[in-house]
Amino acid sequence: MTYDRFLNPGVVAVPPSGIRRFFDLASTMKDTISLGVGEPDFKTPYHIRNSAINSLLDGETQYTPNRGLLSLRREISRYLSDRYALSYDPGEEILVTVGASEAIDLALRAMISPGDEVLVPEPSYVSYSPSVIFAGGTPVGVVTREEDDFRLKPEHLEAAITSRTKALILPYPNNPTGGIMEKKDLEALVPLIEKHDLMVISDEIYCELIYDGKAHTSFGSLPGMLPRTITINGFSKAFAMTGWRVGYACGPKEMISVMNKIHQYGIMCAPRMGQVAAEEALRTGRENGYADVLTMRESYDRRRRLMVESFRAMGLHCFEPYGAFYVFPSIRSTGLTSEEFCSRLLMEKNVAAVPGNAFGPCGEGNIRCCYATALDKLNIALDRIAEFVREIG
Repeated sequence: MTYDRFLNPGVVAVPPSGIRRFFDLASTMKDTISLGVGEPDFKTPYHIRNSAINSLLDGETQYTPNRGLLSLRREISRYLSDRYALSYDPGEEILVTVGASEAIDLALRAMISPGDEVLVPEPSYVSYSPSVIFAGGTPVGVVTREEDDFRLKPEHLEAAITSRTKALILPYPNNPTGGIMEKKDLEALVPLIEKHDLMVISDEIYCELIYDGKAHTSFGSLPGMLPRTITINGFSKAFAMTGWRVGYACGPKEMISVMNKIHQYGIMCAPRMGQVAAEEALRTGRENGYADVLTMRESYDRRRRLMVESFRAMGLHCFEPYGAFYVFPSIRSTGLTSEEFCSRLLMEKNVAAVPGNAFGPCGEGNIRCCYATALDKLNIALDRIAEFVREIG
């Protein structure tokens, strides 16, 4: 039996995730060190885990409101206000989702009609363009360049805008490059957002992971931008809660209401125990100065410096990332494509990295390596990569 006529051709045409492909292959091989998947190597802090355990022991296993526990939404509102000068009403302007990924999907599905275009800076996270396609829209890549520190430049943004452009995805701190947008960089985009009447989906999942004295500015905190911004965030990266699958979207009540309509029919609510744990993460974080986050960030920073210095010592040019937990070194000098480099590195040295073209065509010539990996494994992986580079050189 053939299933071609039963399958959506648009979905069939979307390639599988370049990240998962190498991760799945690496998981079948012995003695492989994966620098591929962006997942903290830290365990979720004990007090967060314990809060969920106590909730389960108390029999709290029921559905929550579609929008999420009100107590959690209040903590999210307070967190965003205290740390990023954002003001959201927990009753109508915050929606708790199954990870930040669902929040992005809901924002696009609520906003996009057939024929609408969504601007996606590249290189960037692999799910943005497919999510636009799944929502019925057309993704339009906007190239960012290393000579601009992978920042989105207003002239490049404007060149990509057409009469069909409805929204911009703003993915900073950036996966895979580690690039950031400082306040002045974001301010330069505001006139274009207003001129062309655009909405902004600001994915800020890495906002707590910024280094070297830099600071994160939330796009919605800029004058006039709160009504034009859907702020996406979650607990996976900064709080080491990837498997809990809790994220959130914040924005104008009109937008959040439509997103919640899709959410309530498709998902119902995020898991209660995950919401309880997320509430504990924010409440205790507020009380202790986010000590858990600071500990993890300091560790990532040490590994960040190690990775950059090591790749440069191999003779590979490496952009210095100031956010997230990835490096994006150039492998052009080896004469191999990104796919060839990563395939051979995996098969010959048992180290998994992600080819740069998985994040858009302009990522070709680079590879992404995640440094949210134990330091002893990082050192072994770096030694293997250095040996590989010497052998092919």
